[in-house]
Amino acid sequence: MTIVLDAMGSDNYPDPEIQGAIDAAELLDEEIILVGQQELVEPKLNALNTKKLPIRVHHAPDVLEMTDKPVESARKKPDNSMAVGLSLVKSGEAQAFVTAGNTGAALFNALRTLGRIEGVQRPALTTLFPVYHGRCVVLDIGANADCRPEFLLQFGIMGSVYAQKVLNIPEPRVGLLSNGEEAGKGNQLIKESYPLLEQSGINFIGNIEGKELFKGEADVAVTDGFTGNVLLKSSEAVAKMVASVLKEELLSSFRTKMGAVLAKPALGAIKKLMDPSDIGAAPLLGIDGLVFVGHGRSDAKAITSALRVAHNAIQENLLDALSSAIQDKMSQLEN
Repeated sequence: MTIVLDAMGSDNYPDPEIQGAIDAAELLDEEIILVGQQELVEPKLNALNTKKLPIRVHHAPDVLEMTDKPVESARKKPDNSMAVGLSLVKSGEAQAFVTAGNTGAALFNALRTLGRIEGVQRPALTTLFPVYHGRCVVLDIGANADCRPEFLLQFGIMGSVYAQKVLNIPEPRVGLLSNGEEAGKGNQLIKESYPLLEQSGINFIGNIEGKELFKGEADVAVTDGFTGNVLLKSSEAVAKMVASVLKEELLSSFRTKMGAVLAKPALGAIKKLMDPSDIGAAPLLGIDGLVFVGHGRSDAKAITSALRVAHNAIQENLLDALSSAIQDKMSQLEN
């Protein structure tokens, strides 16, 4: 098993990538290819005495920055670390690609190099939301701002497969994110998507609001990329605000400080649940290859987690499962 890691992806590249690769190689005992500027990456890697670890560097001269426009920059920098890394997956030299770089650039390069799974109309950026007593697969969170009903149908199918493989849920409950639980609620996109999901053969439970999502009443939440991205960023902001207010209040007096000491195990569990570095990266479902995109602010822990997620996806044959589900469900609907 070999995983490609974009060494030039994060805001602080290549240091988080190098340390994350080292930690993951020790944990997983699988080969990791660091793709990036060899003259920058290799000396830093060698200085950490990693010769016994299954890590090697593959040269890519160009770097895609967070501020670069995906299409224009990919054409001006054809030998960028994303394109070179994805080509290793395309050739079969590696089984998955991980980056903490520009999401738009990752999507564009993945589509250009690997293409889509047969039958998939649009890939979806996917994440695991922390919810009451577990996680919920939410997609799309930013790959497709404008969607058609058939896109949301395929998101539901792919999200269901991902929940089966990653969360080990035999029959994931799939909900359609809306502003009301009733079947007739929502905008035109939601109203037209509802019957398609209802007839898809997956375990569709109907519309869900935000409260059902965070109560853990669905295992998969389907939405368009614009709404999903707003949901993601709003949730992150609220979580940070609550954490800051709670910290201030707990440290405001001797009495509350004593309470904080007693509540430390519970607070630690909450912090772990809300820590995005524990998940590491979000998969681009629908791409004809395993592609995972992490946050630009990823540290070594997040990179290690991302590589672990990619490793698990390879082990679970996620790509084959997605391809089979799309073809089976779409053919059933056509018949």
